[in-house]
Amino acid sequence: MDLSRKKKIFTALVLFVVLAGCIVLDVVLPSYHIAITVIKKATVYALVAVSMNLLNGFTGLFSLGQAGFMLLGAYAYGVLTIPVAKRAIVYQYFDGGVIHFSLPEVFGSIFGTAVGSVIGMLIALLIGGILAALMAYLIGLPVLRLKSDYLAIATLGFAEILKAFFQWNKLGPVTNGSNLLKSYPVFDHATPYVILAGLMIAVILLLINSTYGRAFKAIRDDEVAAEAMGINLAKHKRMAFIISSFFAGIGGGMMAMYSGTIAAAPFKSAMTYEILLIVVIGGIGSITGSVIASFLYIISSEWLLRGLDSGTFLGISAPGVFKNGFRMAVFSVIIMVIVLFFRKGIMGERELPDLLQKRSKKKKGAAK
Repeated sequence: MDLSRKKKIFTALVLFVVLAGCIVLDVVLPSYHIAITVIKKATVYALVAVSMNLLNGFTGLFSLGQAGFMLLGAYAYGVLTIPVAKRAIVYQYFDGGVIHFSLPEVFGSIFGTAVGSVIGMLIALLIGGILAALMAYLIGLPVLRLKSDYLAIATLGFAEILKAFFQWNKLGPVTNGSNLLKSYPVFDHATPYVILAGLMIAVILLLINSTYGRAFKAIRDDEVAAEAMGINLAKHKRMAFIISSFFAGIGGGMMAMYSGTIAAAPFKSAMTYEILLIVVIGGIGSITGSVIASFLYIISSEWLLRGLDSGTFLGISAPGVFKNGFRMAVFSVIIMVIVLFFRKGIMGERELPDLLQKRSKKKKGAAK
């Protein structure tokens, strides 16, 4: 069996095991269990981290606007899916708001409640991604002329401005101002999150392995050489920025599902820094690395190290030492160790099938 076929079988087997594991956990554990919560949040972060890696790692554009595009996707999902009967309560300070329909209810009346609701939720996610992509196109026209730190500062400023804009009371009939959006439908189980994020990441992976992906990498490596080869720099940079923002918008909608409520305040620069940290830990230029790092980050921060904030950790009770904030101090040390010993991240620029290739090389060397 040739190596390429082995890679495909190996990748398919790993994905099947992951999906089967999620289904088993969904069946065995209640939806409020910490393991289900971790999987949901980790899959959302994995999608957003991969979308950022597409821009920062594969195209070489240092953008920090991911939280802003997630905010657009989250609000689009919430606004379009809140049931009509509950809008008066949610928008109580704005006379019930200006939107008087719900996509899950609209499609539920056509295809039946069970199927139609899911279709409406998925379309709301898609609309959130499209709105994020449209915004990326508009701000990309002036912003993508900038390079390096200047681009990062401009996109970070955009995200902060957008957050303040969504809290503006004049926009309240749509966004509910600084009040929460709530009562919209969500997926209770982890499996839909894994399937959705997996499909989106698969699309990004196909894009990276296409001619457009090779053009992105050429721009990252050397813009002058890429332009000399006939690559339109402005077009491909704009394309990468828009596509990355589209998937970040979908990730924002999934984050709204995970959270159960939406407010602009959590979509701050710290969220973008978290995602950037995941990309660096996993490996800039590795889709697999971003996914693995997302799960490791969320498992550590939301589960394994939680005891360090509550006074007890690994059976040791030390409330004088283990107190609120100590978890992040330990987590920072762990990150420093990872960065020191894995300069290029956990995976570097390798992907999941490359692990099989490395193993086969070791076998050949041992045989010789």
